[in-house]
Amino acid sequence: MEKAIVVGATGGTGASVVEELVKRGIQTVAFGRSRQKLEDLRARLGYAEHLTIAVGDAFRPDDIVTAAGGADVMFHCANVPYNEMVTKLIPLGESLMEAADRLSIKIVVIDGIYPYGRRQMVRATEEHPKQPHTKKGKTRLAYEKMLFDIRYNRAKVMIVRLPDYYGPTANEASYLGSTLAAIAAGKMAFFIGNMRVPREFVYLPDAAFMIAELARRDDAYGQNWHIPGAGLISGNEIVQIAQRASGSAKSVIPLGRVGLSLLGMAVPVMKEIVEMLYLTEEPLVLSGDKYERLIGPVRATSFEDGITVTVHELQKKNESLSIPSN
Repeated sequence: MEKAIVVGATGGTGASVVEELVKRGIQTVAFGRSRQKLEDLRARLGYAEHLTIAVGDAFRPDDIVTAAGGADVMFHCANVPYNEMVTKLIPLGESLMEAADRLSIKIVVIDGIYPYGRRQMVRATEEHPKQPHTKKGKTRLAYEKMLFDIRYNRAKVMIVRLPDYYGPTANEASYLGSTLAAIAAGKMAFFIGNMRVPREFVYLPDAAFMIAELARRDDAYGQNWHIPGAGLISGNEIVQIAQRASGSAKSVIPLGRVGLSLLGMAVPVMKEIVEMLYLTEEPLVLSGDKYERLIGPVRATSFEDGITVTVHELQKKNESLSIPSN
């Protein structure tokens, strides 16, 4: 991997992948819709000489092809809002696959665990049955089939699956990201799901490291890969760590079906989470056995360290935003 383009570079996973690639000295193009967000990312990474930015629309293959400029790997980190997933996810994927096919390059697609449906293994391997029972799960399964469609025979694709994630770059697309952001800001926070049930979360810098390791392996393409977290942790434990790190003890309110439905009357995306709450009640835990066997050790920062760093980084960001410019 000599040059990469990261589509959706300013999102949670995209920003972490860009940072990891820059650390490795790889020529990287950060592609996104917002020039301001791309400039902010470049500034945060110290204006690295081997990082360039490209403004464009991920739904337009021509924009991606123009920006790629000799890249040999594309990272698909772009996403769509929850309430637009059914109508926009596959067209988005088709745009990137068309671009990758025209460029004849490799494409690493970052996805989640929705296609599996309800848990059928204690630790889900990549062979876990795909039997989605939700509209989002069924859409994600159709999306996977599209990615491996033979019409894109000049592109080499892999799917990398993450559990819910957190980290300094995580945003509202992450269940936990918005919770930690509120705690870091000293505000009342919401926690989606039962706070007593231990669940799996992955720290984004760890995920980005493992994604980059997979991307550089020619034999990793044409497959699904799991990126596991550092184990299981309950919402109550997460909040305790985050509040210690922030110095704040404002209330954290768990949101179940009723709370999300009520909030959804004003914020449609919240109502869309309801059908996925089964994952917070019967968590599906990813196995990293395949990664460890074929790639190397799983990188797993402890929750204590990962959450503490995340909260401190979010506080620094808040402080910088509150300082008036001259």
